[in-house]
Parts: sequence; C-alpha cells; structure tokens
Amino acid sequence: MNFNLKKLGPGLLFAGAAIGVSHLVQSTRAGAEFGFGFIWALLLINLIKYPFFQFGPRYALATGESLLEGYKKLGKGILFTYFILTFLTMFTIQTAVTIVTAGLASSLFGNIFSVEIWTVIILIICALIILRGKYTVLDKLMKVIVITLTISTIIAVILAFKENSQSIIITQIIPENAKSIGFLIAFMGWMPAPLDVSIWQSLWAIEKQKNNPNYDVKTGLFDFNIGFIAAIFVGLGFIALGALVMFNSGQTISPLASVFANQLIELYTKQLGNWSYVIIGIAAFTTMFSTTLTTLDASPRAMTKTAELIFNTSFKNGFLFWLILLVLGTVLVFFCLQSEMGLLIKIATILSFITAPFYAIANYKLITSKHTPLKWHPSLKLKLTSWFGILFLIGFSFWYLTTL
Repeated sequence: MNFNLKKLGPGLLFAGAAIGVSHLVQSTRAGAEFGFGFIWALLLINLIKYPFFQFGPRYALATGESLLEGYKKLGKGILFTYFILTFLTMFTIQTAVTIVTAGLASSLFGNIFSVEIWTVIILIICALIILRGKYTVLDKLMKVIVITLTISTIIAVILAFKENSQSIIITQIIPENAKSIGFLIAFMGWMPAPLDVSIWQSLWAIEKQKNNPNYDVKTGLFDFNIGFIAAIFVGLGFIALGALVMFNSGQTISPLASVFANQLIELYTKQLGNWSYVIIGIAAFTTMFSTTLTTLDASPRAMTKTAELIFNTSFKNGFLFWLILLVLGTVLVFFCLQSEMGLLIKIATILSFITAPFYAIANYKLITSKHTPLKWHPSLKLKLTSWFGILFLIGFSFWYLTTL
C-alpha cells in the first residue's frame, strides 16, 4: 500500500482539483432538484471528457514536456487562445472555489471570522503551503485530503441511506425548460472539471517525474485513472446526498455558493442528527479546500509556462508573480462582485463547457501527431471515444448557443 501511495500523485491532484464546486455545489444541487435523475449526465460527461484528460499525463510522460509545449508545436495561436481564456476565467474560478471554502470554514469554526476574512486567510494559507513546499508538499498533502474526503463521503451517504424513509426513484430526467437546461450545461461544464485541467495534469506529471524518475507513462496513467474514478465516485455520492436529504424537502436553494454550502451542512444535520455535523463538515470542507489549494497552484504554474513559451524567455520569479496576482485578483473580485457571485459562477461554468471542444480537439490532435511517440498513440477504442466526444461537445455547445 505504501509503495502504491508513493507512486500516486498527479492523479490525486486531479481528483483534488476536480472535486469542488462541481461536486459539493452542482452535484448536490442536481440531487436536490432532480433526485437521481441526472446520474446519466454525470456518467456521460465523464465518459466524453475522459480521453482528453488522460491525454495530459500520456503526452507529458511520453515526451517529457507539458501539453503547453505541445500546443506551441501545433501553432502559437493555440497558446495565445489558452492564455486569453485562462486569464479571463482564472480569477472568477478561484473566487468561486475560495468563497465556498470560506463559508464552510466560517460555519465549522463557529463564525469567529467573517466570510470575507476567512477568504483572505484561506488564500494566504494555501499560498504559503505552495511556496513553502512547492510540488512535494502539495503531492503529499493531497493524498491525505482525497482519502479523507472519500471516506467521509462514503460514511455520509451510508448515513443518508440509513435515515431515508422515502422510496428511491431512479428515473432519469431530460430537462425541457430553459432554466433546467442552463443548469445542465453548467453542471456538465465543470463535471468532473473543465477540460483545461488536462494542462495542469501534464504540468504536475512533469513535476512528479522530476522527483521520481520511475514515474513513467504506465504508472502515470494508472495514477490518473485512480483520481478520475475517485472524482466520479464522489460525484455520485454528492448526487445521492442531495437526492436523499434535500430532494422534495421544500428547502429554497440559494444561488450563492457560500450560502448554499452552509444550507447543505445545516440540512444534513437537521435530517441526520447533530452527531453527523462533523462528518458532513469534514467531507464538505476537505472537498473545497483541496480545490482551492490545487487551483491556486495550477493556474500560476500554467500561466508562467505559457508566457515563457509565447515570449521565448524564462521568467525567474514568474510563478511568484502569477501567484500573487491571482491572490490579489481573487480578493478584488470577491469584494467588488460578491453580490454577483452566482452569476459569475454560472458564466464561468458555461464558458468552460463551450470552450471544451477547443481543448478536446487540441489534445487529440497533439496525442495523435508526430510529436507523440507512436508507441503511446491512443488505441482505436480510445480514438473512437475521442471522436464521439468531440462531436458531442461541438454539437451540444452549438445547440446551447442557438437556444439562448
């Protein structure tokens, strides 16, 4: 077991980054509003996105370079597009995940600080963890967080099933009205994560290989599969929790992520008993803290690398610059646009979905190109899955944009 844990790393970082707003907020809300009716959407979008996420560590470990360096070989236009898209969304995404974490911290620790102060504290703690230990500490810490998260989620679901007295209906639902369709798009946009996380995965894989030369392609793919399955499993768990505890409860769901997170804990406690508060609280807080931490590491890492590739130069303190900029930008967005966070999250999730075809096509083109050793080209089965995924993402995005 210890041997396997030492081999794992970027895959669990992927799980930590993926299991956040998409799971705690979106998956639980899906269960609360539609019962078990959106399980099809969760499984389908994970199947569709799987190849494009997997191509991140596959390419990185097969070539020794990240997807960003591969994008440059395909043309600088792809790098510029990625740079612009990331710059436009990274502050909103970081704010979205941090404010939920801050709301949970405020609830768990007895409101000793306001959500605003908790937001700043959490950002500082995460930044210090990243700067102090860099990738090595992140790698070790995420193993503890993901294991804790998975165990606490399992316990919470078992408790919810045990306390449930209503019949369980698993009829799947296809939304028909504009509001439900909009939620479905947002749900699928961040489930299990935006496709640009594949770039983060490739960067983490390179860092892991620096510290562990035996971290090869096969090990990296196994590691990724563990993290990906964990993300699916926890997503199903939160849908189940929402369906079992909140569905038909009459509870009005707040559009504000931080308020909803506290509603979630309070409703679970009310339904399952005060003794369940700690378990639910740990599951929720570790979910969001892991996302806040990994996102705060990945965005500056990716932006630093992208800038270096675009300008063909190395920036000595590039990571520190982008980290500080992201922290300050997040605080600014939070304090200036706090009342519009619901709208900002919706915009970010929808943008993640409609830009997914860009990343899907770029990743597929790169992994099947001459820049990837032929030995590590995807199998025919994976290629067919990729083609289906690309057509689905393009078609669904086009359909959504034409029905706005």
